[in-house]
Formats: sequence, C-alpha cells, structure tokens
Amino acid sequence: MTIVDAIAEPLPRAVIDLAALRHNVAHLTGLIAPAQTMLAVKADAYGHGLLPIADAGLDAGATSFAVLEIPAGLILRSVGIDVPILAWLHGQDTDWRAGIEADIELGISAVWQLEAIAVAGADRPAVVHLKVDTGLSRNGATREDWPGLIRTALELQERGVLRIRAAWSHLADASIADDEAALAEFRDAVAEAESLGARFEVLHLAASSAGIRMPEARFDFVRFGIAAYGFSPFDDSTGAELGLIPVMRLEAPVTEVHVGGTTHVRLGIGYGDGVPTLGIAKTSVQLNGRRCPVISVEVDGMLVDAGPHRVEVGDTAILFGPGTAGEPTAEQYADWAETIADEMVTGVSARVPRVYIN
Repeated sequence: MTIVDAIAEPLPRAVIDLAALRHNVAHLTGLIAPAQTMLAVKADAYGHGLLPIADAGLDAGATSFAVLEIPAGLILRSVGIDVPILAWLHGQDTDWRAGIEADIELGISAVWQLEAIAVAGADRPAVVHLKVDTGLSRNGATREDWPGLIRTALELQERGVLRIRAAWSHLADASIADDEAALAEFRDAVAEAESLGARFEVLHLAASSAGIRMPEARFDFVRFGIAAYGFSPFDDSTGAELGLIPVMRLEAPVTEVHVGGTTHVRLGIGYGDGVPTLGIAKTSVQLNGRRCPVISVEVDGMLVDAGPHRVEVGDTAILFGPGTAGEPTAEQYADWAETIADEMVTGVSARVPRVYIN
C-alpha cells in the first residue's frame, strides 16, 4: 500500500451561495404577500454568516430581522442596518439599555423583564413585543400570567418607559390540529389584551412551517428561518419541492490517498468541524462526480472508500450541497444522522471558513 500525503493543513470550506439566499427570500416573500418577511438570522444566520446573509436578505425583500440576543442585533446596527430588529432571548445580565438605545425591539415574556427595562436608564422608550405561550413552552407568558404582563406593560407605557408594538407567539408545528388550536389560543390572548386596553401595531405568529402552509397564521409578517436557507420545515416534502435552493455547500479536500485493493482517501474535515458521527453506515460524499461511502469520522478527518477510481491529493469532496449535481443534500445527510437540516448547517464549526459567492 502506498500513502500520498501532501497537504499539511486541510482546509475544508462552507461555500455560501448568496444568490440562492436571495432566491429563497424573494420566493417566500411573494408567497406570503401582503404579509412581510422577518428573516431569522439567529445563531450566526444558522451558521451561514450574519452580515452577508442580512445584506442579501434585505436585497431580496426582507423588511426586518429576528435574532436571539441583543448583541447580535448590535452587530447589525453597527454596520448601518436600520430596519426593525427583534431580540427575545434575555437573561439576568442582559444589557437592556444598549438594546433600547440601539432601537432593538424586545420580545418580552415576563414581568421581571419589564421591570428590568424600567430601571435600565435608557434615553428613549423601549419598543416591546409581548409574547404569550400558545403551547410550545418556548418562553412566553402563560395564559394565567398574560393579564399581569399586559397590565404592567400598559402602566410602563403610560409612564413613557416603553411602547407596546406587537403581540406574538411561537407555534409548535407538531400537527395541523395543534397549530389550529394554538392559533385560536393566540387570537383569544390578543382579544384579552385588547379588553385590558392594549393596542397592538402588528401581530406575528408563523415561522417557516405555518408561513408556507397556514395563510391564516401569517398576520403582519412571518419569521422565516430554515426555509430561507433552502430547507423544508416539513417531513413530507423537500426544500426543492417547495421551490427552495440550499444556500450552503460543505466541501473538504482529499489529504491522503491510500492505494491498495481499493482506494481509501482521507478528507480534511471531521466531527470537530461539525460532521455527525451517527449513521456512518448510510453516509456518502461526492468525490470526482461519484458517490463514495464514508468509512469513519475522526475529530479532524474522515475516511472514504473511493473504490477502484483514481483520486489525487487536493481533489475536493462535497459532503452536502444543493443536490443538483448528484451530491448529497443537507436534508439527506440529516436523515442519515437522524437529525434535521437545521442542525447540519448550524453545526458546521466556526473554524470552517465561509466562502461567499454570487
């Protein structure tokens, strides 16, 4: 057996196709009109890169952004992005004042958060979206606590501390029946808040799943997350079947070629870069136009069986991509690893360079 090893430092890369992102956002925005698109860019835009994705999203018709934490919103503001930004994941150490003064709108689920805003010392009123839990239990005030949240927000609005902009919630997307029940719960909560004196400028409930298949849940805007990155939120259809194009292509170089009865090659990417180890027996990559089964995954490399075919150090393997050239998609890879495409792309390590095209 001979071993060829000519690359000292493997350089995998995640190729981010901004034209695909623009296509997806424009397609989804057209689907939900007259509702508008709030593009979810949480977790560094699902691993795609916050700022390039935000710019491309604005180009394609997104009118606002959803982040998790205030610091991500501050990054968007620091480069001059001036559209509405919603942040809703807050802790005891949240810098409320910085968020308020940067005009980052705040998702609020509990009275203690309103109390923190009241003592933050900001030089302008906070803009808040009051969240009710409609069954997902992903924060949000329970129906028991909802009236108290509304009353406290109204008191602070009267004092000039904040402005109530929205009521909102998350759907579980577990089934059509569950989502219809949650929609009814949301409508009831809004009506209850209005009976207490609240007046909402906008309402929002749907994310990717309900945004596509549940028009009655779209309200004023839809928070599109994983669908904008090219993946289906449904078990019964692929992103391609929904007219979406995957934005990320994950590639890795061949770093070693072992020639014997068959050709085994080592790729410069491993589980330290976000490659799943589960489902190896089903997994394949595309190498020189052919699907090649994966033998094993290590922390910084993976071994692939290239069969009798000629492979050279420096050739590029595609772990997943749009699928248009026969390569696996992130949705297929996710099935092999018994996970979801969201985890596949978001889990690609920050040490893998992002390369932007189009």
